[in-house]
Amino acid sequence: MMPFDRILLCYDGTPEGRQALRCGAALARELQAETHLLAVVDSSWWTSGYDVLSSMAFEMDEDAARSILEEGIDRLSNCGLTVQGQYCVGDPVDRIATIAGNLRVDLIVIGHHRAGPFARWWTGERHAQLLDRVACGVLFEISR
Repeated sequence: MMPFDRILLCYDGTPEGRQALRCGAALARELQAETHLLAVVDSSWWTSGYDVLSSMAFEMDEDAARSILEEGIDRLSNCGLTVQGQYCVGDPVDRIATIAGNLRVDLIVIGHHRAGPFARWWTGERHAQLLDRVACGVLFEISR
């Protein structure tokens, strides 16, 4: 098995994200891995036919991402981990792939919510695109 020295935990504050955070934290602690936490403000809907970009909505999204990041850092600190956190704006697949490459992580941990084919089509889940863009392992923590 490949060693996981650097782990990127992707956190969005959802129940699935919290479950993935707990799983990733346990793994990082066990492996004594360098741990990074990422919160992404998804801006993809801004370019999906919406005519007006509201700076107020962006600021609210940015504030939410910062709060989610702080919550994740607090949760990881309570688990005994030292974590480097960052948030960014953009398409989550693009941003996760870019940051994972820049940090040269060995593993990405992401929460996943089970959905039917229609819900998956409607919400635009793009996990396969992420898998094609990274050169490391990806762990999807699946909620039940």
